[in-house]
Amino acid sequence: MTDQHESKPTDLFIIGGGINGCGIARDAAGRGLSVSLAEMGDLASATSSASTKLFHGGLRYLEYFEFRLVHEALAEREVLLRAMPHISWPMRFVLPYHPSMRFESETPTSKLLTLVMPWMKGRRPAWLIRLGLFMYDHLDFGRRKLLPGTSSLSLRGTPEGEPLDDRFEKAYEYSDCWVQDSRLVVLNARDAEARGAKIMTRTKALSAKREGDLWRVEVENTETGERSVHFARMLVNAGGPWVGEIIQTTVHLNVREGVRLVRGSHIVTRKLYDHDKCYFFQGTDGRIIFAIPYEEDFTLIGTTDAEHHDPDARPVCTPEEQQYLIDFANRYFKRDISAEDVVWTYSGVRPLYDDGASSATAATRDYTLKVEGGGAPLLNVFGGKITTYRRLAESALDKIAEQLGDVPDAWTAGVPLPGGDFPVNGGPRLVVSLRSAYPFLNEHWARRLVRTYGTEARALLGDAESAEALGRDFGATLTAAEVDWLMDREYARSAEDVLWRRTKLGLHFSEPQVAALQSYMQARGAGKTVDSSV
Repeated sequence: MTDQHESKPTDLFIIGGGINGCGIARDAAGRGLSVSLAEMGDLASATSSASTKLFHGGLRYLEYFEFRLVHEALAEREVLLRAMPHISWPMRFVLPYHPSMRFESETPTSKLLTLVMPWMKGRRPAWLIRLGLFMYDHLDFGRRKLLPGTSSLSLRGTPEGEPLDDRFEKAYEYSDCWVQDSRLVVLNARDAEARGAKIMTRTKALSAKREGDLWRVEVENTETGERSVHFARMLVNAGGPWVGEIIQTTVHLNVREGVRLVRGSHIVTRKLYDHDKCYFFQGTDGRIIFAIPYEEDFTLIGTTDAEHHDPDARPVCTPEEQQYLIDFANRYFKRDISAEDVVWTYSGVRPLYDDGASSATAATRDYTLKVEGGGAPLLNVFGGKITTYRRLAESALDKIAEQLGDVPDAWTAGVPLPGGDFPVNGGPRLVVSLRSAYPFLNEHWARRLVRTYGTEARALLGDAESAEALGRDFGATLTAAEVDWLMDREYARSAEDVLWRRTKLGLHFSEPQVAALQSYMQARGAGKTVDSSV
């Protein structure tokens, strides 16, 4: 293996291909900075593909008095909806309420309520919930235009009440948004690359050290073993769960700030109800979970909060966490679910800023950006949420501008991501248009393509006049033409990339189908002639 030195240093070298790294890369490249990004695995292969899939203000964060975070997230929801209407859409959330509900919680709000009204200990009275929802509707300071506000809802004889236990007669309903998290990451990476950034997946940063006023970063291609050296004026550590490890073992710095790893696990069941709204369930332990319509045929339930001590230990939903989520949901649903109803589980590690909170649940979800000077500067990114990723990137560019000098102004608000150049409510019309242009598509197939690729679905389908013209059918409407698109334009290299990050078609694939897809991709990736028609 030989070192290959780049002839010209870049402005930024970013370690980490999750939402924070790719969001910063896109913003920086769009301002004219030269950017290189290295991700040791696939894009969004860790935390950014294992979220609860929500753009939300964080209703429960109000109990922790995280008003700045909630304000920023609420204000950001509609900015994001307009930029990516193909992979995100509004959703109504139903919060069932019963006067007998009791909670054990150590939130600041609970402590204050107990101090002022000791007889209210363990309760969230209706007026407190209404107050929280009123604040939720107004903390964006009037920026909400698309999302309807809070309303009360009867659960008697309504679709929303049908799957719930009969003791729930009343609910509150409010708005938040759904997002395809891993696609969001890939689209940011694609847009960054289109604006001049160099995106390197399967590329691990082995070491980074200062040489004068530059960083010297040695990387290794994890597939070929080839090593190369890159130079940059500034290093950005957006390593997510590995941010602390990068500081200690890659950069070899001693810093005061630390990361707290919190595992969030989810279960997916067959569809538990027929409407398209999400449930917000409050637990007796002070936690909340969501039950969300998922991929049309399923229900997603999550999440947990558990300490996770080793970023290299693959997060999994433990049997205890699975049972916790089942028991939690069963306190609300009329029909009990069991482990036999679970078709898939997943777990991700949230790299939260270590603020010394007493529990994983209480740890702040806000982000923290820290610059280390001393020659070439280093920016460490702690925490963050998908909802505020764009604002985090803008804040990061503010820090970068302080170090590198004159940097153009922010630009990403309102600029669509690839495929998102249509109105927020234009998805159904796009489906109709796609089916008109390609009559062989059924409603489900066309809707999946629009909700994955938006206006780029036509480019993917090209001049195909039949399903057969799209090449091999791997199952669940996944064709060779789509796989080729994902390999050529979206950095996919394995069946897992395609089935669990670029799409969620893995929920519909059998083991032989997965093997056939993997074989096709390996052959195509190796440059072998592939018969895509069989």
